[in-house]
Amino acid sequence: MAEITMTEALYEIRALARQFAEEQLRPNVERWDHERSIDVVVLDQLGELGFFGMTVPESYGGMGFDTATTTAVLEQVAWGEPAVALTLAHAMFMESMILGYGAEEQKRRWLEPMASGSVRPCLAFAEDEAGSDAAGLGTHARRDGEGWIIDGEKRWVTNAAIANVALVLARTADVEAGSTTSAQTKGIGAFLVPTDAEGFRVTDRESTMGFRPLEIGTVRLDGVRVGAEALIGDPSMGFAYTLDLRDNGRLAIAAIALGIAQAALDHAVRYAAEREQFGRKLNRFQGMQYKLADMTVRVAASRALVAAAVASPTPQACAMAKVFASESAMWVTTQAVQVFGGYGYMRDYPVEKLMRDAKATEILEGTNEMQRVLIARELYRD
Repeated sequence: MAEITMTEALYEIRALARQFAEEQLRPNVERWDHERSIDVVVLDQLGELGFFGMTVPESYGGMGFDTATTTAVLEQVAWGEPAVALTLAHAMFMESMILGYGAEEQKRRWLEPMASGSVRPCLAFAEDEAGSDAAGLGTHARRDGEGWIIDGEKRWVTNAAIANVALVLARTADVEAGSTTSAQTKGIGAFLVPTDAEGFRVTDRESTMGFRPLEIGTVRLDGVRVGAEALIGDPSMGFAYTLDLRDNGRLAIAAIALGIAQAALDHAVRYAAEREQFGRKLNRFQGMQYKLADMTVRVAASRALVAAAVASPTPQACAMAKVFASESAMWVTTQAVQVFGGYGYMRDYPVEKLMRDAKATEILEGTNEMQRVLIARELYRD
C-alpha cells in the first residue's frame, strides 16, 4: 500500500474540525446527553463552515473534499460529540445517493441547500422486519398517475423530527412468496420525501443507550403522495443503490468509532496523570502504564486500518476498518471506565457516555457479524 500523505489543506481542515469540537462541542456534551438534544445553532455553524457539504462538488455549492479529508473531519467531530458526527455522516450518505443516481433536477434542487445545512436530511430505511435483511421491507409505493403513493412505517430514523427531507426505501413491485433474496430486494425504490408532506408523521421517540442527543424515532407514511421527481433513478434499484454506497457508510462509522476511542484514551491519560492513590499518581503504576499502552495500540491500529481503507476503499477493507475500529472503541472506552474507577461509572464523568456511544458503532451500517460475513466472502471471490 502506498504511503498516505496528508496535504497542507487536509491539516488545516482537520485543525479547524478539532477547534470546532473543542470550542463548540466538548463544553456541551454532558448537557446534550442529559437533555437528549443538540443545540440547532451548532448544526447551523457546521453548515457555515461547509462541513455539511464536504462530499458535494463545488458546482453544486459544496466543498468537494476527498475521502481522506472527510474521514479526518468525522473523526475530529466525533472526538467532540459522536452524535454530531453521525448527523454529518447521514447527510453525506444522502448527498452521495443524489450525486450518484439522482437526476440533474434533483441535484439542483437538493444538494446546495443540503451543503449549506439549511435543508437537513434523514434516512428512513429500517423497519421492524427489515434491518440488515431488506427482503423483509413492508413499506410500499404504488404508482398514481405520474407520481407515487407511499404507505408504511419506518423505525429507528435518526433526526426525523428536525429533518426537511427523508430518503425512503419502499417496495415498488410485489414479489412471490419464496422468491430469492436477490429477487425480493430488486423491486425496491428510493424516494426523496419532504417531511412536511401530508401523511408523513414522526411518532414515538426511542430511548437509546448511546447517542442520546439524537432524536431517533418512528416515521409513519400514510398515503404520502409524491411526484415523479421524488424517485431516484430506477424504481426497482433503490436498495441496490444504497448497497453501492455502503462502503462509504462503513468508513464513516469507522472514523466516528476512532474519534470515540481517541477521546476515551485522552480522558484516561489525563485522569491517570492527575489522580493519586497510595501517595502516587496512577500513571506511575506499571499496571496502569500497561493498560494505557494497550489502549494506545488499539487506537493506532484502528487509525491504520481506516487509513488503509481510505487509500483503497474495497468492500473488504471498509468492512475490516469498521469492525476493528468499532470493537476497539468499545474496548478502549471500557478500559477508560476502569481507569476512572468508581468515577468512571458515574454520569458526571465523560467516559461512561463514550462507552455507551461506542456500542452503537458495532451495530450501525450493518452489524459486525454481517461485516464478518462480507470479509469472509471476499476471501473466496474469484
